[in-house]
Amino acid sequence: MLKIFKYSLLDMIRNRWIFSYMLFFLLITTGMVILNGHPTKVIISLTNIILALTPLVGLLFGVMYYYNSKEFIELLLTQPVSRRSVFSGIYFGLCTSLCLSLIVGIALPLVISGILTTATIKSFCILIAMGLALTIIFSLMAFLIALKFNNKIVGFGVALFAWFFFAILYDGVFLILLYIFKDYPLENMTLAMTLLNPVDLARIMVILNLDISAMMGYTGAVLQKLLGSQIGALLIVAALALWISVPYWRFLRLSKIKDF
Repeated sequence: MLKIFKYSLLDMIRNRWIFSYMLFFLLITTGMVILNGHPTKVIISLTNIILALTPLVGLLFGVMYYYNSKEFIELLLTQPVSRRSVFSGIYFGLCTSLCLSLIVGIALPLVISGILTTATIKSFCILIAMGLALTIIFSLMAFLIALKFNNKIVGFGVALFAWFFFAILYDGVFLILLYIFKDYPLENMTLAMTLLNPVDLARIMVILNLDISAMMGYTGAVLQKLLGSQIGALLIVAALALWISVPYWRFLRLSKIKDF
């Protein structure tokens, strides 16, 4: 698996789209540092971009890379190499390249500018961690979609719908349900629906550590009460770990029974 991982990583690093992805974050972060200069404002602005962009890029890059590497995967499977090594090596190569691009693109301007203070370093590290978690989760979803659908058009369509659902549609449905059941206790429903969306989990983790949940009104007060403690943070981390481990287990299962 290590050799396949190295090949996949080097192949992705040479990809111009990966370079463009890193360059985008470099330019955006540098511009925010120059225009704002306040670390908390920069982190809040980056949070909105990361929550929208990393799931989309993870899904589209993952689907595209799998379909483009399909013939290479089939060639590897004719060799005395386990399916798990082949698929895991290719996935980890893609995921690592995306994670490195994100880290370099965001961390480099902030570290060089020196605007981070002792009070904001923790929030910055959490922001990076949440971006990496979303990259891992949605690139895994991309491989699951590509394994499930042989047709490229269908695969890209499902990937785009998955991004639209988790990044936009889910929150709309969430707010409608909160409005409909506003006369009832909402704590348990709010917590349950939050755990079912990794994008919301990442957003809440960053917001709670920035102490701006009061700006979110009633929902923010509920989330502060339920997830604002150390136990709440551990619950979010555990939920994100499940969002990674369960799709990865499913990914390995599909790769074993995939008929080429």
